[in-house]
Amino acid sequence: MKPRHAALAVLVATIWGVNFVVIKVGLRDFPPILFSALRFLAAAVPALWFVGRPRVAWKWIVAVALALGVAKFGLLFVGMAAGMPAGLSSLVLQSQVFFTVLLAAVLLRERPSAVQVVGMGVAAVGIVVIGADYGAGSPLGAFLLVVTAALAWGLANVATRRAQAPDPLNFIVWVSAVAFPPLLVLSLVFEGPAADLAALRGLDWSNVGAILFIAWVSTLLGFGLWNSLLHTYEAAVVVPFALLVPVAGMLSGWLLLDEAVTPVRLGAGALVVLGMAATTIRRRRVPRAEREPAAVAVP
Repeated sequence: MKPRHAALAVLVATIWGVNFVVIKVGLRDFPPILFSALRFLAAAVPALWFVGRPRVAWKWIVAVALALGVAKFGLLFVGMAAGMPAGLSSLVLQSQVFFTVLLAAVLLRERPSAVQVVGMGVAAVGIVVIGADYGAGSPLGAFLLVVTAALAWGLANVATRRAQAPDPLNFIVWVSAVAFPPLLVLSLVFEGPAADLAALRGLDWSNVGAILFIAWVSTLLGFGLWNSLLHTYEAAVVVPFALLVPVAGMLSGWLLLDEAVTPVRLGAGALVVLGMAATTIRRRRVPRAEREPAAVAVP
């Protein structure tokens, strides 16, 4: 990967790490599914009027909207509202790296190199150590919701890679627009109109700021850059950079939410960085024409 692209990947990881703190703050005043719906509404409007019509098939927009917008973020927000702390959520969600590489190997025939496998193994050790150091204080159901959100993110990464969107910003704006209606319906069904209206009546500048940060900085900027990298490189090269997210998440949780950062976590974070670096070692690129076709298309 080129140095400037690696720097962009690190920037996205940092934004997404801080984003967990912003989510935790927003969840103090919003039902989780409504909060997720509002972030996608803010990401889609007014951007829809500037990006033009979709430039990929609708099936890919719908697939990524359901996997990323509805499943990943819906489950993540509900899990965090149920008790998962920001730092631990940022860590557990990065199991998406392994889901993505596995799904890319099965569905896209993208085989990781031996060095990449070893690097992911080293990073996995760091993640396990950090998780053990946090302890089992969070509810099991909340933990499982975030793990399922990671699986959904893996599916979204593979669908994004398969879509090959020529304009990443256009793609994520339309994904946001499609994700909003089902999230709103789910909120009305499971959280209730009364709770939703009460949250909307209580909007203040801190709430609006949280929504706009998640919508414009994390979603539009973050996923726009991320999708651009997935368009340029194989999933196994790009996705491991997300292993830096829990490092940024733990540090921002420590600075802004007083979540503990122990020497063990710092050492384990160094393992994550080392493993991520190993996964970016260049390997011989196989021309697309020489690759085997994908066995299964993501629906």
